[in-house]
Amino acid sequence: MKKKHYNIPIFIPELACPHQCVFCDQVQISGEEEVPAPEEVPTIIESYLQTMDAGKAEIEIAFFGGSFTGIPAEQQEAYLSAAHTYLKAGKVHGIRLSTRPDYIDEEILNRLQKFGVTAIELGAQSMDPLVLKRTARGHSIQDVYDAVALIKKYDFELGLQMMIGLPEDTLEKALFTAKEIIKLGAQTTRIYPTLIIPNTALHRLYKTNRYQPLELEDAVNWVAEILPLFEAAGIKVLRTGLHPSDDLRSGKAMVAGPFHPSFKELVLSRIWGNILKPALAMHVPKAPQVLISVPPNQLNYAVGFKAENRNYLKKEGIQAKFVADANLSAFNFSLVKK
Repeated sequence: MKKKHYNIPIFIPELACPHQCVFCDQVQISGEEEVPAPEEVPTIIESYLQTMDAGKAEIEIAFFGGSFTGIPAEQQEAYLSAAHTYLKAGKVHGIRLSTRPDYIDEEILNRLQKFGVTAIELGAQSMDPLVLKRTARGHSIQDVYDAVALIKKYDFELGLQMMIGLPEDTLEKALFTAKEIIKLGAQTTRIYPTLIIPNTALHRLYKTNRYQPLELEDAVNWVAEILPLFEAAGIKVLRTGLHPSDDLRSGKAMVAGPFHPSFKELVLSRIWGNILKPALAMHVPKAPQVLISVPPNQLNYAVGFKAENRNYLKKEGIQAKFVADANLSAFNFSLVKK
């Protein structure tokens, strides 16, 4: 049986990054107002381990929220040393971190390797030069290619994160970014819709009508086109949409943008709607009752968020019963007319 995966997140918001991207306020996004000191890391790890069954889980310590490899080397080593103790003891199975593409070089990677880091996620965000420029990202497309080549040379697990709906972004550009992530050989990815965080440059652009975020419906449709590309390429999507923190749920950490606490479910429901609606229209126009078999982990999504897919079919005169079939995987399904 496949082990369940857990991250022990350690947030280090804006500790290192000198580039103030237009969208960014990691304190607001993560909900963490204070940076934990390296000596606090064991307490954080222990608090999480107490809630996990290490024998039945794959556990990673994850340094998120900032550009980890941009902080002073001594601080990097202090944080990593604390995490490495648990890795050596077999209490966790890996260490992952997120950083910028322009904060990767051989010296950094040697340090990460020394302390047992297993996975590096790069915030690529977009592979379109104009989007990066308008976002004040501070790195180039070439920086992404160069960092990826080094990370693969050192045999770390490679993650490439992307954002949709940034200034000057389009669906075509977002699809291009996804395809480049696939070409670069990423093993994991995260897809984040752009939200407007208070007091950011993007907030100022929004207030002066120089930027409009994606509507929720558009964001769902974009990601519903992107996610199957990653699925077909065997790239694991670690997150779809931002983690629904209390501040995001309440609106405190967000001015506007396509946030929904069940964003992933909305996307997967849309994907299944896009698959099933034309299939049923083509194959069973005269069969009002059908049995639809889908992979077990996709059953709820096939039925749809708040049963939207089943209800749509009902309005079209089709009574659909959804069942799980362990022989199916990904977005495969079978139909039986009743």
